[in-house]
Amino acid sequence: MKVIGITGGIGSGKSIVCKVFELFGTPVYYADLRANWLTNNDLQLRKEIKELLGRQAYDENGLYNRKWIANQVFENPQLLQMLNMLIHPRVFEDTQQWLRQHQKQPYVLREAAISNAAGKGNDLDKIIAVSCPIEIRIKRIKQRDPQRSIEQIYSIIARQKSEDEFLNIADYQVINDDSKLILPQILILHKNLLAGINS
Repeated sequence: MKVIGITGGIGSGKSIVCKVFELFGTPVYYADLRANWLTNNDLQLRKEIKELLGRQAYDENGLYNRKWIANQVFENPQLLQMLNMLIHPRVFEDTQQWLRQHQKQPYVLREAAISNAAGKGNDLDKIIAVSCPIEIRIKRIKQRDPQRSIEQIYSIIARQKSEDEFLNIADYQVINDDSKLILPQILILHKNLLAGINS
């Protein structure tokens, strides 16, 4: 089984691209969604987050208080790093368990923030970058996350790789700027990935 990473900046449309791959029967691991699930359901992780950030880290319904936490770490990189050091190892363990469940698939996708090219400090075989101009990404983020201020959006973008940096680590690109249909691009990619695995 090959593990294909799919990455790109916030608002680039990674989730939509992943959903299309799922239509072809490809399993997708959504790192952010799983991280959200774990922060709400992993009892040990909940305990550690409360110890780091206080009881307000969870709202009156006992759910992870994303907006409040985003405000706490917005201008505190050290606190953000400490929070990530709690969450990332749990996500890694969850990923490994998920991979074991899909070993019979020809390939799977792992949607996540990726720092290096495939095989460079990671267990990925190839990487797909989803690209989109920044102005379209900002518009999408505003529509999707109305609770985020424009300052927060720019701060997130500034902490991520640039379009060129994403493309430099990628083996494949999907352009998702509303000027090209993504379905034909993904169909070609899917066929190429299967051909590469079966050759």
